[in-house]
Amino acid sequence: MYKPGLKGIKAVETELSYIDGGQGILSYRGLLIDDIVKKYSFEEVAFYLLHGEFPEQNGLNDFCAKLTEYREIPNHVKWIIDSLPASHSIMDVLRTAISSVTLASSDKTDHAMKLISIMPSIVAYRYRQINNKSIFKSRNDLNHIENFLYKLTGNINQNHAKMLEAYMIMTMEHGLNASTFSARVTISTESDMVSAITSAIGTMKGPLHGGAPSGVIELLNEIQTEDKISEIIHKKLQNKERIMGFGHRVYKTLDPRATALKEIILQLDEIPDWVNLALKTEIETIKILQSLKPDQKLYTNVEYYAAAIMKSLEIDPELFTAIFSSSRIVGWCAHTIEQSNNNTIFRPTAKYIGV
Repeated sequence: MYKPGLKGIKAVETELSYIDGGQGILSYRGLLIDDIVKKYSFEEVAFYLLHGEFPEQNGLNDFCAKLTEYREIPNHVKWIIDSLPASHSIMDVLRTAISSVTLASSDKTDHAMKLISIMPSIVAYRYRQINNKSIFKSRNDLNHIENFLYKLTGNINQNHAKMLEAYMIMTMEHGLNASTFSARVTISTESDMVSAITSAIGTMKGPLHGGAPSGVIELLNEIQTEDKISEIIHKKLQNKERIMGFGHRVYKTLDPRATALKEIILQLDEIPDWVNLALKTEIETIKILQSLKPDQKLYTNVEYYAAAIMKSLEIDPELFTAIFSSSRIVGWCAHTIEQSNNNTIFRPTAKYIGV
């Protein structure tokens, strides 16, 4: 049976995540994403995906200590980054830099921790280097997300850290998406984890998969103030333009990640102006759409709130896909370990249609 792009073909069995697009369900190892993002830190969820259980305090301390130890970029990797042309995108640099990382031990979980830890450092280093900004060294008193923000911006804001952590937890893992499939195919040849993650980054780079939510940014930039929401949404609908950030290829109802992210935002001590504008734009847009097509249901997706958060954090849109990759790498690593533990090399057949 021929299925273009293997759409709908079950190629692996996994314990890592479950997605029901019709019901709007996403779970990591059986726990709903809404419960996970409210109760656990980035480090705890990463441990859970890699090990299958949440750590006790000593195990968490050891895990965090390893992530802290692996934060600094080795000199040979810095040299490679410094040597790459300024015209290279951040994803080009990330792919090349990660491919040069050395894994000394034979412990796959240790490999995962090293790659998870170093990726945000590479992103921050390259961004600041290419923009002629001073480079910040890692701070051992900061957790994974706080340190990433510090190295990227030079500042620590707890509201910003909470928003970014929530986003990065809920984008860690999402089934057999294109980049995860690339990682599993590579590791299925009994190659190494660095090669598998390099494959995944190369796949994530494609605009059909890891493209930045720039359309939502453009929408918010166009609206600017609350009083313009209705006018601009009506104008876009009249011109038959797509309202960016609404709808999802998988989820046919509420995107559970958008719902969870929204709840985290609403609990903040102070909601940033751009996020507040996004909240009000969502309400007004849904009201307009329902008045025009009462039977059609449209909901915001996770990219909608991700864009609002990134804009509030004043993060360059060029970094969006790299930041997405810095969270999804947890899922990539967990999938490579799962594939290695019960491996069969991927070898689908091709339908010949030539002469």
